[in-house]
Amino acid sequence: MRILIIEDEKKVARFLKIGLQGEKHIVDIAYDGISGEQMAFSGKYDVIILDLMLPKKDGMEILKNIRNAGKTIPILVLTAKGSLEDKVEGLDSGADDYLVKPFAFQELLARLRSLGRRSSREKPTLLRFEDLELDTISRKARRGNREIELTNREFALLEYFMRNVNRILTRTIISEHIWEYNFDTGTNIVEVYVNKLRNKIDTESEKKLIHTVRGAGYIMKSE
Repeated sequence: MRILIIEDEKKVARFLKIGLQGEKHIVDIAYDGISGEQMAFSGKYDVIILDLMLPKKDGMEILKNIRNAGKTIPILVLTAKGSLEDKVEGLDSGADDYLVKPFAFQELLARLRSLGRRSSREKPTLLRFEDLELDTISRKARRGNREIELTNREFALLEYFMRNVNRILTRTIISEHIWEYNFDTGTNIVEVYVNKLRNKIDTESEKKLIHTVRGAGYIMKSE
């Protein structure tokens, strides 16, 4: 899953990011309410972990704004505010789950898995294009009879291509979806990762699926 953490306590945010990356999730962090809300509205994430006491904009306001905009992304509130009234207000405002600090990381993972399953019902988890197959639950990729080993970033990039078949994806769109929010698009890292993925997906197959569109970006399509 691609997870957004909106948390101003940097030690907590780093702890969560390291732990979730260890579970093969892609993780972005926002340290204040304004940037967190902007990232939440980008549509890039499968789950949001939201603190309520944030600088610049309150987490409860962010939660209400997301729901008032009609967005259904699962949101786990992770906060020190643990009174019954706080929990009721959070859940009534649109939180899908509510976890009080301090917390056990394994419990957080279990709650995220539950939210991820709920989110995945809205979109297919087994993606197929030509003879390429990607299982977003088991995180396995296969081209014909050949299993393909992917890093976390390569997996996220392939999933993005397969959910956008026959659509030109610019380098900026790819970088904003796969990398950090403030990713420097002046680097060639997008080209590097697309080439890595292309080598794994296309090199041993006659039919190429990932194509460069000169001056525009990349597209997954049949030759």
